[in-house]
Amino acid sequence: MAGSGRDERAWIRGAQSGSVSDLEALFRHHWPRAYRAAYLVVHDSGAAEDIAQEAFLAALRSLERFDYRRPFGPWLHRIVVNRAIDWSRSRALRPEAAAEVEQLSAPKRPETDDAETLAAALAELSPEHRAVIVMRHLLDYTPGEIAKALGLPRGTVNSRLRRGLDDLAGRLGKELR
Repeated sequence: MAGSGRDERAWIRGAQSGSVSDLEALFRHHWPRAYRAAYLVVHDSGAAEDIAQEAFLAALRSLERFDYRRPFGPWLHRIVVNRAIDWSRSRALRPEAAAEVEQLSAPKRPETDDAETLAAALAELSPEHRAVIVMRHLLDYTPGEIAKALGLPRGTVNSRLRRGLDDLAGRLGKELR
C-alpha cells in the first residue's frame, strides 16, 4: 500500500470537491475493512453490510468537515464500530427477535473449526468488549488508536481489552494475551 496515504488524501480532497470517482476510490479502498469491522462486532452479514453502508453515508455527509491530513480509516472505523455497538445493544434489548434471527441463520453442521469456535465465543461477549478486541486483535489498532477512535480514555480501552480477553478465555477454556 505504498503511497496509499497520499492517494487517500487526494481522494478525500476530490470527494470534498464533489468528485464521484474519488468517492468511489475511497469506498473501494475502505469497504473491506469497514464491513469486516462491523461483521466482527455484530456477527450478522446483512446487518454488517447495512452498518458499514450507513457508516460510509454518515462519513460522506460529514466529509466537508473532515481534516484530510488525518487518516480516514480510523475515523470511519469509529463510526462503524459505534453503529455496530448500537445495533448489538438494540438487539440485546429485543432477545426474542434476536433468538429468531439466530435460529434462521444458525449453521446446520456442528462447529468443529477453531475459527468458528472463536467467532462463536466472541459473539457472546458484550458489544463493548467485542468492539475493542476486534479493533485490537483483528484490525490491528493499538490501544491508543482505539481510545482515540472510540473517544474513550486509554485506561477504559485497556480495561475492556483485559476483561474481554479474560471472558473470552473463560468461554474457550484457554489463557489469552
